[in-house]
Amino acid sequence: MTAEGRATDGEALAGGMVNAGAVLRRGALVERPAPRTARALHAHLLALEEHGFDAAPTPVRLTEDGREQLTYIPGDVALPPYPRWAMTETALRSVGELLRRLHETSAAIPVDTCAEWPRALADPEGGTMLCHNDVCPENVVFRDGRAAALIDFDLAAPGRPLWDLAMTARYWVPVVDPASAAAFCPAGPDAPTRLRILADSYGLSRQERAELPAVIEQATTACRAFVADRVAEGDPVYTRALSERGGWQRWDRMQEWLAAHQVVFTTALLDDRPRG
Repeated sequence: MTAEGRATDGEALAGGMVNAGAVLRRGALVERPAPRTARALHAHLLALEEHGFDAAPTPVRLTEDGREQLTYIPGDVALPPYPRWAMTETALRSVGELLRRLHETSAAIPVDTCAEWPRALADPEGGTMLCHNDVCPENVVFRDGRAAALIDFDLAAPGRPLWDLAMTARYWVPVVDPASAAAFCPAGPDAPTRLRILADSYGLSRQERAELPAVIEQATTACRAFVADRVAEGDPVYTRALSERGGWQRWDRMQEWLAAHQVVFTTALLDDRPRG
């Protein structure tokens, strides 16, 4: 979660729903509520840096009042309705490339098995690599139209790389029905083509391409359950968003559309014809 333009000490940063209004920039630092897994997560972020991945915040410290401080990453972040620059093929390709870099580095870092990683958006099949799980536009910092860094690792948990890519596809393609996509991307993106671009830029294997559409459906079900839990807990941000975005009927429509288009997505992902 960050903000475009100049910031003053104590500026509230826009973006995101989980910590809406609670993230502040103080000069070169960002201060935000610390997740329950902060210590393990900070260790992982520092390990990413030690292994050469420079596209994530560096943890600075945990405060006594339950907040964390991390380095501020300058750049642009897309907020809904997403600006045209965020929906270009160049932007999409750069997200796939950045996610691949993250995964290649994370694969070399052992997961802290003692940490109680959040299960809300975690891969139900588990895994040996720590996934971000929330690579939405609000959590990707851009410079010059290309993805430069990932932020907000609060929902990170062990899982398969393919799960993380499926979660990313939901937001960046986006793999949602046209009516839902129009609320965020008025231009009406070609979902099968954009999914293929994301898979190509990530470097997905043929077997993983065949599996991806079903994993996206699985991820969508997990996202729906996440929203349902937040609403049941009385979270005002999620309750308002659910109401403003069409309620559960929208989720029904989205899941029906995904099931009906699984063959279309699989065909686009496995098409071996030369692409111009």
